[in-house]
Amino acid sequence: MSRIGKNPVSVPKGVEVTISAEQVSVKGPLGVLTQRLSSVVKLTHENESLLFAAANESYEANAMSGTLRALVANMVTGVTKGFERKLTLVGVGYRAQAQGDKLNLALGFSHPVVHVMPTGIKVETPTQTEILIKGVDKQLVGKVASEIRAVRPPEPYKGKGVRYANETVIIKETKKK
Repeated sequence: MSRIGKNPVSVPKGVEVTISAEQVSVKGPLGVLTQRLSSVVKLTHENESLLFAAANESYEANAMSGTLRALVANMVTGVTKGFERKLTLVGVGYRAQAQGDKLNLALGFSHPVVHVMPTGIKVETPTQTEILIKGVDKQLVGKVASEIRAVRPPEPYKGKGVRYANETVIIKETKKK
């Protein structure tokens, strides 16, 4: 069995877990998340913890037990604390402004770029060069952050563009004559 799949997921107080034949649902103070279950993984709820086990001895069952355990652990964390990604704008004149569920970006193009947030995602701009993306679903928060970064990824010569807050950009040396 996988190492990750062996570890139980602790369910804190205020979080309800509903297990059906096809899916698991986690409800907490920040929202509700559901995940489809695989037929090769057995999920049991015991003493405020969730236990995952492979239904058979196949490689797929072993791998899926660890994968589902990680996904459900992220769901429990999401409905209790939530997830956030921080983006930084580097460049002269690069600005961001949050307006409700829309993010207006001025990234050196001849037109402003408007990115509409999906449901369940909140965006904040503490300063004009910082973007905070918050949500309950870890996968969706990461996807939205990567979509915004893809509008103007950091270029290697000056480092200008949209980057993650903890990202380091290696600057190339310019060509010499």
